[in-house]
Amino acid sequence: MMYSLARPLLFSLAPERAHELTLSLLKTAHKVGAMRQKIAPKPVTCMGIEFPNPVGLAAGLDKNGAYIDALAALGFGFIEIGTITPKPQAGNPQPRLFRIPQAKAIINRMGFNNDGVDQLVENVKAAKFKGVLGINIGKNATTPVEDATSDYVICLEKVYAYASYITVNISSPNTKNLRSLQSGHALTELLETLKNRQLELAEEHQHYVPLVLKVAPDLEVTDIQFIASQLLEFKIDGLIVTNTTLSRDGVEGLPFGDEAGGLSGAPVFEKSTACLAAFSKILKDQIPLIGVGGILSGEQAVAKQQAGASLVQIYSGMIYTGPVLIKDCVDAMT
Repeated sequence: MMYSLARPLLFSLAPERAHELTLSLLKTAHKVGAMRQKIAPKPVTCMGIEFPNPVGLAAGLDKNGAYIDALAALGFGFIEIGTITPKPQAGNPQPRLFRIPQAKAIINRMGFNNDGVDQLVENVKAAKFKGVLGINIGKNATTPVEDATSDYVICLEKVYAYASYITVNISSPNTKNLRSLQSGHALTELLETLKNRQLELAEEHQHYVPLVLKVAPDLEVTDIQFIASQLLEFKIDGLIVTNTTLSRDGVEGLPFGDEAGGLSGAPVFEKSTACLAAFSKILKDQIPLIGVGGILSGEQAVAKQQAGASLVQIYSGMIYTGPVLIKDCVDAMT
């Protein structure tokens, strides 16, 4: 109810300004105890972790982990922060975030803007949240793609002690050549190196933190088959399906519909869910899947579940419907 009243004001602002204001207001409301959404428990065990409910926040909303406690009060079963990179970076020039309300869609070309992994770790240490926290890691824009593995290793090492699970983001369309890491020798080298380091860190910390891969929806059948084979070979713990799409189906001819960047929200739902189902068919429950992309209702969360997802994540849909979407999804899911 409160969000429906605030949305016209927020939508009157530039999207990135509205994003910052919303997070600031959430943090203030949380501090004074004015915000808490009660969600009935619906525990799910996945990757050896017990999740209070199967609905999580996708990466991108809280890149630096500065709003963890306020976001947790909304009732998420888990929160994923990031994408984070080894060094701070400004991301792409503004404007870089665009709403397309007619299609309940968003296009972004943020470019991994963040304060760097060290600041994120400090923010996580300062948070009171004791729930399930995913940390999403990436590479700096200035790091050549052939050296990307070193950036992921740096982030993996620095966040390992503070994460419930760690997501390897190789699927954002907004960092040059990043998606090339989804194929061939580049993917093999990345997964093999990260898996080996994960096992070493598990020994050092006497605690195993699952490693998850996040992929794009713009994959051919052969891409899906190859990625699935690599996930199994290197015993990766989970797969997030999917990131944003480069497709413009559903926003053609609409204001901002031809902006460069990744498309999220309602138009990506079918493409993302089809990709999820394709991975599920190949992997046959050998690796847990997390469904994300275009969820704007409880029924769509259930559709992700039926396509093979053990958990789901939301982000863009919440911008259009508000935090009540979390409850709708939890209530609808089995």
